[in-house]
Amino acid sequence: MRLQGKTAIVTGGASGFGAGIVRKFVAEGARVMIADLNTELAQELAQELGAQTIVSTTNVANAASVEAMTAQAMDAWGQIDILVNNAGVTHLPMPMETVTEDDFDRVFAVNCKSIYLTTQHIVPLMKARGTGNVLHVASTAGVSPRPNLSWYNASKGWVNNATKGMAVELAPAGVRVNALNPVAGETPLLQSFMGEDTPEVRAKFLSTIPLGRFSTPEDMGNAACFLCSDEASMITGVCMEVDGGRCI
Repeated sequence: MRLQGKTAIVTGGASGFGAGIVRKFVAEGARVMIADLNTELAQELAQELGAQTIVSTTNVANAASVEAMTAQAMDAWGQIDILVNNAGVTHLPMPMETVTEDDFDRVFAVNCKSIYLTTQHIVPLMKARGTGNVLHVASTAGVSPRPNLSWYNASKGWVNNATKGMAVELAPAGVRVNALNPVAGETPLLQSFMGEDTPEVRAKFLSTIPLGRFSTPEDMGNAACFLCSDEASMITGVCMEVDGGRCI
């Protein structure tokens, strides 16, 4: 019960890596808000996990929606101990000059602007209490970029840099900031990363991962739990690769 008594918001928490993090946090004693645009899926997960969870229909790229999410969490708990910025999107693999402006704007709004918005509303609450944990879900794409995903790669590189900048600035206030860099996993985004989901494409993708498998929601939940627990009280500004050796 490493997160006993803690409260946590997990954006994009209804599926994929986010759901893995939600499940682990609940198992370790936290009360968790599942913040997601897919309300139906979030409610299904909340029903599965029980009274430790609440649901917030949230568009992380919209300031008013993030403000409402924060208010809902404070009304329910009176404090926010952990913020996991997990929500993310990608554009389909294609030459960088052919990605539409709308797709570019969407990627940076969901992957980057969302962190700016949650920071505006939640970090001041953590600073006021002198404690808090912020965890970003970035990607190996931000460390070792893949061709034809250039703007997605760039957005995740932004997340890694923001993590380090936030960690340095917020350390004196008692707030730790870290990131996870997963390789692609069995999530709704997998097909988007690969372009098409065929045995041949999967085999080619897996050949770049020394441990020979994708990241799983369980892998992400375990790593997130450690970084957000008191066991990691001396760790801040770390961008941890959960990638089976992909970035070596």
